[in-house]
Amino acid sequence: MQKLLGALIIIGCVLGGFVIAGGSMSVLWQPSEMLIVVGAALGSMIIGNPKEVLLEMWVQVKGVFSFRRRGEAFQRELLMLLYELLETVDMGGLKALDAHIEEPDQSDLFTKYPLILQEKNLMAFIADNFRLMAMGKISAHELEGFLEQELDAMHEALLLPSRSLHKVGEAMPGFGILAAIMGIIITMDSIGGSVAEIGTHVAAALVGTFLGIFFCYCMMEPLSNAMAQRIRTEMSALECVRTTLVAHVAGKPTLLAVDAGRKLIEQDVKPAFQMLERWVTSFEDGRNEDA
Repeated sequence: MQKLLGALIIIGCVLGGFVIAGGSMSVLWQPSEMLIVVGAALGSMIIGNPKEVLLEMWVQVKGVFSFRRRGEAFQRELLMLLYELLETVDMGGLKALDAHIEEPDQSDLFTKYPLILQEKNLMAFIADNFRLMAMGKISAHELEGFLEQELDAMHEALLLPSRSLHKVGEAMPGFGILAAIMGIIITMDSIGGSVAEIGTHVAAALVGTFLGIFFCYCMMEPLSNAMAQRIRTEMSALECVRTTLVAHVAGKPTLLAVDAGRKLIEQDVKPAFQMLERWVTSFEDGRNEDA
């Protein structure tokens, strides 16, 4: 909702100011200039990126406008899922997790945390690394190195769409100039016409420059920045998992291992340690009642 509001403010203020100054909206309708600018941008994006990056870019652009902040409910599910997984390991060993991590969608443990199940990257990271720990003895230092390399690679891959959009956004003023030059060529070709005809051609050429600048600074640059911020939010959950697993392998008690991960959650949504304790106490009380 916030992103849509920002877009409406930009469009309303830019076009509204133009109209208030006496401009006519019909002058801005130049399909040929739009085709040149947008077509050049789309073509350069296709040339410069593999299919996978383009598909991920589309997913992330949609995600920017549908993204909901990961609030208390998500953080509680993440931390309590990690707590329950580590408790299961302490009670039955890593082999006790086989039935859960092989098919998480069918696991009665994972299905208690639906918000986490919806996050494919997060679920894959949790399942893969618990499976890694179950395959053999691994030190905390080795595990930390492996996970850090994996997260760095994942971060770079997830940032490719926003970086590509940023590069194309930087080129948009150039595409606008390209459209303007072609408009001036048309103007010079009709130099023998009336002043009104020449003025119409010059106005059309300037619309191309306007479109390039508008798309760059009012749309593509803010959008690429929003995509990068969304990825940073997604990575904070993965960092939480990484730190929790490393702390567990280092021999920390379950609560302290989960608390180590809690500290990596973004500041504005990070629950306090007292809140984590209440969640754990409530979980333990429920488990004792079931027993």
